Amino acid sequence: MTAAPPHLRSRTRAVLLLALVAALTGALLLPRATRAEAAPTAFAHPGVTVSRAQLDFTRDKVLAGAQPWKGAYDQMMASGYASLSRTPKPRATVECGSYSNPNYGCTDERQDAIAAYTDALAWYITRDPRYAQKAIEIMDAWSAVIRGHTNSNAPLQTGWAGSSWPKAAEIIKYTYTGSWPNAGRFATMLRDVYLPVVIKGSNSNGNWELSMMEAAVSISVFLEDKASYDTAMAKFRTRTAAYVYLESDGALPKTVPSQNLNTRDKIVSYWQGQSTFVTGLTQETCRDFTHTGYGISAISHIAETSRIQGQDLYGTDVGERLRQALGFQSKYELGAAVPTWLCGGAVDRGLGPVTEVGYNALHNRLGIAMTNTQALTQQNRPAGTNALFVAWETLTHGDNPA
Repeated sequence: MTAAPPHLRSRTRAVLLLALVAALTGALLLPRATRAEAAPTAFAHPGVTVSRAQLDFTRDKVLAGAQPWKGAYDQMMASGYASLSRTPKPRATVECGSYSNPNYGCTDERQDAIAAYTDALAWYITRDPRYAQKAIEIMDAWSAVIRGHTNSNAPLQTGWAGSSWPKAAEIIKYTYTGSWPNAGRFATMLRDVYLPVVIKGSNSNGNWELSMMEAAVSISVFLEDKASYDTAMAKFRTRTAAYVYLESDGALPKTVPSQNLNTRDKIVSYWQGQSTFVTGLTQETCRDFTHTGYGISAISHIAETSRIQGQDLYGTDVGERLRQALGFQSKYELGAAVPTWLCGGAVDRGLGPVTEVGYNALHNRLGIAMTNTQALTQQNRPAGTNALFVAWETLTHGDNPA
């Protein structure tokens, strides 16, 4: 073939360059809703799971003695997590095996992180500086010591603790009027010890990666790390679609490409042997409702953080999957008879205190009828903590319009 003359080659290159610039410019100008994984231009603070407006609503209700918030507050304050005499128990290396066996610092880390968040909430509601100082004491103790996590459950443990620490830190850093001299060291801990682990994701059961992405998104907000936020949110969208089935997905559930679930048999095995797929079923429904609750909770937490940061995922497939998962699991958690095609005719209940955030967003804000989820949510109030990464959500999100 004869080569084009030099002037034509130059013109072709120019045309291609202009086309590329136009395409890139067009992508940058797309409405933000079409780029659902993009980090916000400026992060909102406090902005991990609970916003300042939500905190103000909660505080006003508690101080007015209104229910269910006052009861939820009393429950929180009566717990050991709110104790001003609590002594943190940091470790340089937290070792967690399957089902926390061995358990070298696993429970201590998770509960200290929840305690820091509890104290941050107590500070905001009471304005008693002792609670802010206790939260800082706990966060400082761990940031001075911890260097990593090890053994088989290390990724999940990192995700669980890494979901609670940023919630505490956001409230303290952005609302406490006193000083936090070691705030930078705490940020370094999140950046060096937690984020590199959770941002990688996991090919284990879906609740692992969802919890890890919750931690990654939350840490990214605190660090104002847009690149990590984008990475975590993209993995979250893929995993959520692969965790909750919708009829519109087709004959088989969606999958995470890296898992190579490329046959029906592999998918059925991964879905705990369940071969009939119906809307609202999750990848772990037939394992047990407790682990399913972990996944549902993480989905709701990330969606709530995203909403605070300016991207409302509740109106996307994320919200639809969350709504259907809540409704499906709530129906059977409430005691409905289990058909023979579902999990062999028996489910292992124990969903946990995980419905408030999603129910508030979808029912109260968007006006969607959620009969079973509503019944379960109201039955379980005040929702406490699962001692892992969920805490006090009747207090912070129960019927909260902010």
